[in-house]
Amino acid sequence: MSEIDHFIEEVTEEVRRDKLFALYRKYGWMVALAVVLIVGGAAYNEYRKAQEVAMARMVGDAMVAALSANEAQARAEALSGLVANTPDADAIVRMMEAAAQVEAGKTEAAVAALDRVASDGEVSAIYRDIAAFKALTLQADSLPPEELRQRFSALARPGGALRLLAEEQLALIDIAQGEAQAALERLESIRQDAEASTALQQRATRLIVALGGDPAPLPVSGQS
Repeated sequence: MSEIDHFIEEVTEEVRRDKLFALYRKYGWMVALAVVLIVGGAAYNEYRKAQEVAMARMVGDAMVAALSANEAQARAEALSGLVANTPDADAIVRMMEAAAQVEAGKTEAAVAALDRVASDGEVSAIYRDIAAFKALTLQADSLPPEELRQRFSALARPGGALRLLAEEQLALIDIAQGEAQAALERLESIRQDAEASTALQQRATRLIVALGGDPAPLPVSGQS
């Protein structure tokens, strides 16, 4: 490399450093701010996660303490004052509160707690369905049959998590209204459903026999 080339290279490098320094002086604060935001954001996320874990533990401890009460009413009162940190977790607390209310003989209060869960759009569909189902079963003797039928039919929608259990309740309504044939057909459909549990199939079979029906053979597992 000649002295001229060497000189040109040194000058070029110096100019590059000057430009970088000028850019840093002009935009360095933006880089520093970005670093602060990134580090601060990461720290906040870790803090938030730690707070959520701490809250979940606190709620869990409070639930254990509430459930340790000997009296059902005392358990219900302790659970009623407990608020979880997420809609789904709070839905579980409310359903536990309802169970304690039922045990304490406070059916109306239990239904009210379950209805709040069932109507909360922030709660996952599975918990809303469970709450609605429990509330309806608690009102089986007080609601008009047609209202029960309408609300259980909504839970028996295709793809619903409690579809078959709702169908079972609809069969019981059929029986109560003297519609034995409709009940037999519904119960047989439950028995033949691939998603039916063994316990549900057995209950349906017993009801069919009690109605004087003849349960059809169940498909062999693995065959359609």
